[in-house]
Amino acid sequence: MPMHEQKPAQAQVDQAIDWLVKLRFGSPSPHAQEQFRQWLASHPHNPLAWQRVSHLDEEWARLPKDLSRRTLQGSQRQRISRRDQLKLLALLAVGGSLGWAAREPLGLPQLLADTSTATGERRQLQSSDGSRIQLNTASAIDLRFSAGLRQIELIRGEVSLASNPDDTRPFRIDTRIGPLLTLDGQLVLRENDQGLLVAVRRGEVTLFPGSPAQLQVPPGETWQVWANGRHQAVQPQNDPWGWTDGVLSVQQMALGEFVSELARYRPGLLRCAPQVAQLKVSGTYQLADTEQILRLLASSLPIRVHHRTRYWVSIDAA
Repeated sequence: MPMHEQKPAQAQVDQAIDWLVKLRFGSPSPHAQEQFRQWLASHPHNPLAWQRVSHLDEEWARLPKDLSRRTLQGSQRQRISRRDQLKLLALLAVGGSLGWAAREPLGLPQLLADTSTATGERRQLQSSDGSRIQLNTASAIDLRFSAGLRQIELIRGEVSLASNPDDTRPFRIDTRIGPLLTLDGQLVLRENDQGLLVAVRRGEVTLFPGSPAQLQVPPGETWQVWANGRHQAVQPQNDPWGWTDGVLSVQQMALGEFVSELARYRPGLLRCAPQVAQLKVSGTYQLADTEQILRLLASSLPIRVHHRTRYWVSIDAA
């Protein structure tokens, strides 16, 4: 496979940044250095991931020697956590010539989050209050609990929350569009091109609490909320809860839109030709095997699935 067609997964980029932190912030032993060499050789994409993050090390080298020495010594004395080390690394990168736009493709916003998922990964966790939280593909959240408030910040992607109503602290969810507040809600939040999709299964969920635009999202409804605060109840052609059960469930969805949904769960490029984009797709598909989904589409629709590489797939007319 040509080098330019290869692309490391987000998890491999995360591992590469982890190694960068260990090698730069610590005093790696010969054993650690040998482990690093073994990691490089363990997968053909690991050296590519290392190449993608290596310029962060170059940015560190460009900083004034006194600043980098004092920062490194301070981190060693305080024995800061890996999360704090990564924040420090990002801060130092900003102090050099590396801006946020250059760091974004590396996944640093996700990496600095409390919990994140790579492309195609879904994760379940139970928070300290007993609430159940799930992250969909390529998502990231921060959790902050205090004596009077439970809080999630949706940094990227999609999250579901089943709040534990036995905990009397309000549960606040911060998003780029604005905050939501609940006590006993079960809901899904998804960032999309328009703004935010909110689906509520049970409980009271308040959008923009305490503001003149405050509104209740009733159970059983799905709302689209735009960046300007405009909102509307919608009936999406895919089940907004399906991914929490590991499926993509759709009814009469245009193939082009279906492919866009499926692409969220696959690394690389997945394209649909305009000639077949309006074909309709219905069914429930297991997200654990996106290749099987492509085979099912090819067997039920007049299309041809062409794999240029593992990470470059085109859907054309048969």
